[in-house]
Amino acid sequence: MSTCSRCGAQFSCAMVDADPSAPAQPCWCTYLPASLPVPSAPGASCWCPDCLKKHIADHPKPAG
Repeated sequence: MSTCSRCGAQFSCAMVDADPSAPAQPCWCTYLPASLPVPSAPGASCWCPDCLKKHIADHPKPAG
């Protein structure tokens, strides 16, 4: 299990938590729109689904 560096929630990240003997699977986050970078800080890691979805919703892509 991974820990969200934003809220501390536990979640599964296929990039980090994958079984190395199993076939590679895309992570849940690859199905979300690639709309903006996630802010990073020293020691930061992936965000949970709720935090990433909220971040995307709070920062809509400009029309154009």
